[in-house]
Formats: sequence, C-alpha cells, structure tokens
Amino acid sequence: MEKQPQWKDRFNEIVQVCQDELKKTTEIGKKMLSASKTNTALHESYEELGHITFKAIESGEISFDNERVKELVNSIKSCEFDLEKIESDVNDIKKSSK
Repeated sequence: MEKQPQWKDRFNEIVQVCQDELKKTTEIGKKMLSASKTNTALHESYEELGHITFKAIESGEISFDNERVKELVNSIKSCEFDLEKIESDVNDIKKSSK
C-alpha cells in the first residue's frame, strides 16, 4: 500500500480545520441571531411597560416620588409638545404651497 504524499495529508488537515471553524462560526451566528431577537423583544417589552407606566402616572393611577421619574415625565411631555408643534408647522407649510 502506497502512502499518500505529505501535501495531501496536510491539505486534508487544512480542509478539516476550515470545516470545524465554519461549523463554529455558523453556531455563533445562530446564537447571535437568537440574541438579537431576544434583545428586540426585551426592548419592545421595556418600551411598552414605559408607555403603560407613563399613562398611569398621567392619569394619577400611580405616582412615584422619584426625581428621575419626574425628569423623564417632563422630558416626554416636552417631546410630545415639540412633535405637535413640528406637525403643525409641517401642515402649515403644506397648506401654503397649494
């Protein structure tokens, strides 16, 4: 039985290492995709919880004696006011161009 040349053995080793690394990379990619989906769900849950909490604070259903919560509520109110003003300005611009 004739031995394979040394370069063939080395080539097969390299191919095997590449296959192993590709499998690892694929598994890591799957985990990262799963983590991304989970992170999105987490973000959406936090956002929804924030909306519910803000509405409850505004309606007086709950209250917080926390300075940061007060700052955030004021920031939300300010942003909502700014957005309403921008929307009004955009509508005025649309009307004036007709």
